[in-house]
Amino acid sequence: MTAFFTRCCKKYSLLFALALSLLAAPAAQAEGIEVRHAALVAGEEGYFLEADFEIALNTTLEDALNKGVPLYFLLEFEVIRPRWYWLNEKVFNTRQQYRLSYNTLTRQYRLGVGSFYHNFGALAEALDFLSRVRRRQVLETGILGKGNTYTAGVRMRLDVSQLPKPFQLNALASRDWNFGSEWQRWSVTP
Repeated sequence: MTAFFTRCCKKYSLLFALALSLLAAPAAQAEGIEVRHAALVAGEEGYFLEADFEIALNTTLEDALNKGVPLYFLLEFEVIRPRWYWLNEKVFNTRQQYRLSYNTLTRQYRLGVGSFYHNFGALAEALDFLSRVRRRQVLETGILGKGNTYTAGVRMRLDVSQLPKPFQLNALASRDWNFGSEWQRWSVTP
């Protein structure tokens, strides 16, 4: 009888621990930027970047944004041709800057990409729009040679050099402002 009771307790305690970890998982969402998917798609006019990011602002960045400090994000993309006999050749690199701000009078978040601006009623909507890159032309036809293998890479990060000077000093001292993804790299063969 004791052996049966011990096995049942172990079984139920394991199920209880598993259920607790599953319930706690959504609440413990990681802060930062993570590349979920990235691809270089060939089209008639050239090559297009398509990428999905997961962006979760930490409380420091969200507080600064809600107090009127604009946040600048950089989308960086590069194509490298690996060479065994010499240093890798950087074939192409580009950057796209995004400006995320909050207007306290209208209570709207504003996301700017170049001269294009879009307003959002909630921060989650603005971050969702920022996290999806679709049909962004990055390469013209003919830059990548047929039959060669290239390594493409993409990342997104907070550009602390665009912050006001007092925040730049704080960014050097605090890890909360070191906010970005790692490079996501993949092979491309045209």
